[in-house]
Amino acid sequence: MERVLVTGGAGFIGSHLCEALLEKGYLVGCFDNFSTGRLDNIISLKEKFGYGKFRRGDVNNSSSPLRKLFYDLNPDYVFHYAATVGVKRVLEDPFASLQDIEGIKNILKLSLEYKVKKVIFASSSEVYGESPELPQKEDGILNPLLSYGAVKLIGEYFCQAYYKKYDLPTCALRFFNVYGPRQEGSDYGFVVSIFLNQILRGERPTVFGDGGQTRDFTYVSDNIEAALLAMESEKANGQIFNVGTGKQTTILDLARKIIGISGNDLEPKFMPPRSGFEITDRLPDVSKIKEILGFEPKINLNEGLMRTNDYFRKHTKGD
Repeated sequence: MERVLVTGGAGFIGSHLCEALLEKGYLVGCFDNFSTGRLDNIISLKEKFGYGKFRRGDVNNSSSPLRKLFYDLNPDYVFHYAATVGVKRVLEDPFASLQDIEGIKNILKLSLEYKVKKVIFASSSEVYGESPELPQKEDGILNPLLSYGAVKLIGEYFCQAYYKKYDLPTCALRFFNVYGPRQEGSDYGFVVSIFLNQILRGERPTVFGDGGQTRDFTYVSDNIEAALLAMESEKANGQIFNVGTGKQTTILDLARKIIGISGNDLEPKFMPPRSGFEITDRLPDVSKIKEILGFEPKINLNEGLMRTNDYFRKHTKGD
C-alpha cells in the first residue's frame, strides 16, 4: 500500500483530497495546524475509513511533529497544501503568507531526505495577478499583486530548483477558484461560499463594483481529479499546470445563479469596487493539462453550485 502525506489535509481542498486518496486505497497521513482547517473534516474521514495518521502541527516549523510524521509514515508522495488562505486574511496580515516560505522549504528538504517519489505543490492563479494576457498560459506573464501570490510563485521556483538540482520529482498546480462542500463560508472565505452564506441568512449577496469581474470556477472534485493525475503520471514531473475549466463567469452572473438555485427572492447589493487587489479577469489556458494528463472537468457550474447549495443548507446553522 503506497503512502501519501497531505499538509493542510483538514482544510477544504485538503480534506477532499484525503478522502479521494483513501477511497483509492492509499494510506494517508494528514498534517494541519487547524488555523483554518476543521477537525470535523478529518474525524469524519477516520470514522469512514477506519485508518490514517492525523497530526496537528505547524509546517513552518521543521522541529514540529512534521518530521515525526515523515518518519512514521515514510510517504511515497507528498501534497503540500498548507498555506495562509483567503484574501481578507492576507490583507489584514500580509506577512503571514511570507512565513509559508519556510513551510515550502521544510517540505522539500524532508521529501528529499525521505526519498519521496513526488511532491505536488498547491499553487494559485494569484501568480498571474492583473495579467494583460487572456487566456493565461503557464509560461505567460506573472505579476502577483498580493504576498499570497508572490509566495506561491516562490514555491513554484523552489519546486523547479529541487527537481533540476536534486532530481526530486515535483509538480505545481495553479488552482483557479475552487468551490464546493466544506468551503469556509465566513467573510474570510471565498466568493461562492460567501454568497451562499449571505443568501442563507436572508441577506443580499454583496457584489463589489459592477460585478463584471470574471473568474473560472472549478468544482472541488474536478480539482482533486487533476491532483491525482499529477501524482500518478510521470509526465507531470517537473511541470506546472493550470487547473480550471477554461470557462469564464462574471461575479454578477454567479450571484444571480446562486440566488436562483437557492430559491430566494433577492437582488445583489452593489458596493464600491475594492481597489489595489481586485483582479479584473481570470481565464486559464487549460490545453497543457488536457494534452499531457488527459484532464477533463466533469462538473459544470450549475451542477456544482446545486451540490454546494445542498451542502450549505444542510450544514449551516441559523443565527
